[in-house]
Amino acid sequence: MLQRSTERLDIDLLVLPDTNLILIASVIEPLRGANRIAGSELYRWRLLTPDGAPVPTTSAIAIPAEGTFRTTTEDVPLFVLASYSWRQSATPSIKMQLSQAARHRSIVAGIESGTWLLAEASLLDGLSATVHWEDYEDFALAYPEVRAVKDRFVVDGKRLTTSGSLPTVDLMLEVIRQRQGYSLALEVSRLFRYEQPSFHADETLSAASAGLPAHDPRVTQAVHLMEEHIEQPLILARLARRVGVSARHLQDLFQQSIGAPPHVHYLALRLNTARRKVIETTASFADIAAATGFNSASAFARSYRASFSESPSETRRRLRRRITSSVPT
Repeated sequence: MLQRSTERLDIDLLVLPDTNLILIASVIEPLRGANRIAGSELYRWRLLTPDGAPVPTTSAIAIPAEGTFRTTTEDVPLFVLASYSWRQSATPSIKMQLSQAARHRSIVAGIESGTWLLAEASLLDGLSATVHWEDYEDFALAYPEVRAVKDRFVVDGKRLTTSGSLPTVDLMLEVIRQRQGYSLALEVSRLFRYEQPSFHADETLSAASAGLPAHDPRVTQAVHLMEEHIEQPLILARLARRVGVSARHLQDLFQQSIGAPPHVHYLALRLNTARRKVIETTASFADIAAATGFNSASAFARSYRASFSESPSETRRRLRRRITSSVPT
């Protein structure tokens, strides 16, 4: 699950009663966004409930189920979603089913209060796990055999845990980054992150920086400079000088703020701009390469394939076939 792949990933979601709608969306929507941006079905999910019936949420909106959660030999990842009233769901039957499912599933994830269910089923013994900050102390006392940590999400072997809805989005973005690369994860993140700009009319929020978790103003300034110099990229030394720090310091700031060095983020911005041109225009690949700072169409094609696992021409052909097949005859 957390490795580079072009294969479709199927995920089972066990949704328990009184789960928040936003928590369910935090798992599904990044995957849906990845499918839409990529123009292909990279991810497919299936919603399961303990009895196969629609499950009530905290918003009094019932979520329909595609099936009943049963112990099988399926190896697809299993995400256990819970918010409130998780104790009512922690029946001996569910705990036994989770324990049996864990023998076959490639990954078992506890999403928000789903962490408690995994701990109850002894699936986190000897492992690190996180939980909602309000529950941290109680969780640490209740399960001393689990290494409780204060973090947004935790990956420990075949177990994943998250501490809330927005941290779950972070986890799903990490899944996309590991499987499809930084460029797609950055594009998907733009769908979910928003930073309020100032009220000055001349200060606007760019599309690319909307997806950044950066808090350091020097990183934000550097990203704006990158966006303004897509066609003729700035070298790192010049970029750092414009921001007022050394190149090494800027590298450290990027790593601390967004988890990637400047050159990786810069290349992702350029490739995402190029990909939009490949999909949305009929411009030649040579023109797209020149407009996004590549020395040649061949250099652009190599970087494009390395990032998106297909060539620019393959992207256009695939999407053209998809459009043609959807037109009624």
